[in-house]
Amino acid sequence: NINMSKHGTSVVRLENEELSMDIAPDTGGRIISLKHRSSGREFLWKKHGLTLERRPAGSNYDQNFYGGIDEIIPNDLPENIHGIACPDHGELWTLPLDCKVKNETFTLSGLLPGFGLHYTRRMRLKKNHLVCDYNITNRARSERKFIWKMHAALAIQPGDNIICPAMTACVADHNWSRSKLTRPFTWAKDMAIIPESDESTEFLRLYDLTEGKMGLAARDGAAITVFFDLNIFHYCYYFASYGGMGGAFFGVLEPNADLKLQPEETITTSLVWTINKGD
Repeated sequence: NINMSKHGTSVVRLENEELSMDIAPDTGGRIISLKHRSSGREFLWKKHGLTLERRPAGSNYDQNFYGGIDEIIPNDLPENIHGIACPDHGELWTLPLDCKVKNETFTLSGLLPGFGLHYTRRMRLKKNHLVCDYNITNRARSERKFIWKMHAALAIQPGDNIICPAMTACVADHNWSRSKLTRPFTWAKDMAIIPESDESTEFLRLYDLTEGKMGLAARDGAAITVFFDLNIFHYCYYFASYGGMGGAFFGVLEPNADLKLQPEETITTSLVWTINKGD
């Protein structure tokens, strides 16, 4: 079922027997809700008190971080790439996307106006899976080097576990990390346990993955996991606020791709999000 509603901007709802998902096409196709229907369990975190609305291109990302699942492309921090001024956390999150429905597939598409990448995401629900098929094409007249990463803010609780089959980790930014280690270290199971709220944050780079997946396993057995192609997404970031951002408590899963496309070259891949309801 696909319904339209208003929540500061248009929202599209996709449902099947097991899952319910809300998507905001006007904000880069951000997924703002992903629920298991029979239990009513919401897996995504949203910032309390922040209205969902389209922001002007070039807006500050952190001040307008609504939560849910969005995607960062073609850059993270503001920078100049190929002589192009790329805004905070890229162009996609402020870009209104065209949308259409055909054969139970919901398609979002649009052109990043500055960087010249054409982005397409086709979504469908299949039992307890959300399948996302992607095409990204370089419509510019010259080569484009860029990042593309998922940015999934999840509702977490102390004692939950981060799922990531990484062999190695390092601190991505010491200003945001609980760890003071300055060298890479072995990623161990005890490091994946969500702590009690202590007003801290965490920011790690996880790599040497043995499998293309990342997720969250809750204490009660519920889980959300994203499966991806390791040939494209070579490593992951994990960012979390354990009360350190104004009391917010969430974890962000960030499978990351470093890409290069020649003019009219296309990259095609799929990601599958799997939901298990738990007890």
